Amino acid sequence: MKKNNQLRYKNFTAVIGLEVHLELSTKSKMFCGCSADHFGKRPNTQVCPVCLGLPGALPYANREALVSTLKLGLAFDCQVNNFSKFDRKHYFYADLAKGYQISQYDIPLCTGGKFGEIRIKRIHLEEDTAKLVHQTLDGKKVSLIDFNRSGVPLVELVTEPDFNDPKDVVGFVKEVQLIARYLGISSADMEKGSLRLEANVSVTKDARVPDYKVELKNINSFKFLEKAIVSEIDRQIKLKSLGGKVVQETRGYDEDQRTTFSQRTKEAAQDYRYFPEPDIPPLRFSDEAIKEIGRSLPDLPDRVRKRLIGEYRLRADYAEILVADGKRVEFFEKAVGLGREQNVSPALIAELMVNKNMDKDFPESSGLIKKIIELSRRQYAVLAEVEKAVKKVVGKNQKAANDFGQGKTAVVGFLIGLVQKELKGKGDPKMIKDLLVVELEK
Repeated sequence: MKKNNQLRYKNFTAVIGLEVHLELSTKSKMFCGCSADHFGKRPNTQVCPVCLGLPGALPYANREALVSTLKLGLAFDCQVNNFSKFDRKHYFYADLAKGYQISQYDIPLCTGGKFGEIRIKRIHLEEDTAKLVHQTLDGKKVSLIDFNRSGVPLVELVTEPDFNDPKDVVGFVKEVQLIARYLGISSADMEKGSLRLEANVSVTKDARVPDYKVELKNINSFKFLEKAIVSEIDRQIKLKSLGGKVVQETRGYDEDQRTTFSQRTKEAAQDYRYFPEPDIPPLRFSDEAIKEIGRSLPDLPDRVRKRLIGEYRLRADYAEILVADGKRVEFFEKAVGLGREQNVSPALIAELMVNKNMDKDFPESSGLIKKIIELSRRQYAVLAEVEKAVKKVVGKNQKAANDFGQGKTAVVGFLIGLVQKELKGKGDPKMIKDLLVVELEK
């Protein structure tokens, strides 16, 4: 990801860091054998003494969760620590029954990664908390606790404050979501809470990172993420412009009011009284074990994206649509392999998938993929024929081309009809229109 030039607001520069939380898709929880599949389940039915925080219950580490975390770290080019450990992070809140969270502090699993120009500070593993459910019963507001989520393995990816543009923040988080899905370690579904975001926001008039940050919590959509950050930047600029001082605190975002609101004073590391978790042995990973995990990684979205555009010559927007679903990429590449034998272009296969959803109408098997290619050849002219017809029609109708250049877009419909005539009605209108616009804009 290429970072934009610093976005400046009234002589201020926004400085933004991210904390991205991913619930891992393991069968069992982080430190016990209870099911980790908690969404939509009857409250407090997937619990045991460990995830309820009962006295004397002893935790043990989930190996699959450890490997999943290392995969994410290697995907972001992090340094995997051969020695790591768990720590107790102390704080009192109703969703944390035992009064501390098993997390990682000074020796996380992964450190020092990078994604484009964005530096990854750390990736560590911890247990999720219980879920508070706020309701009104008998006219009284009450808060109920569901411990099904308590103890689910939760990965936290922390960036350095390298973002200046809220749009870049959203783009990065979407890429994290995509990478997690390609790795198969998390559904990263924001609606179900398996992807949660926190943004640390501050503003400055020079290149230095400010000595404070405001943490925006409980953001549950990409749209709200950008809006919350923009709102907080505006609030801080107004405050500083009036000579005020920004307090380091945690704030939420009110969509109705389109403003952030104070929740609590931001804690510092010493407030949590971290110390090594005495009930879980330290973690050790050999260099060979780390290399083996690295070799198991699939092609990640950025590499796939480049392959679709570079090798298969797909339009960037089509490539982006396919990359968003790894299974569709697999389907596409199988179809391309079969299509070579029948002179069907990758561009046409992508066209049928993106605009006709033909891959959604058939199961993913080589036999039916071949049938789709055969159907596409019967229904439409191949891409090369359409391109040839488009160039011919535009070449013969320079007045219409000039009219288009002057903003008279209605001529496109007229030209589509001429191209269809050249193709004897076998052209796909959407493909013809797209190629016409490209040709006319040259």
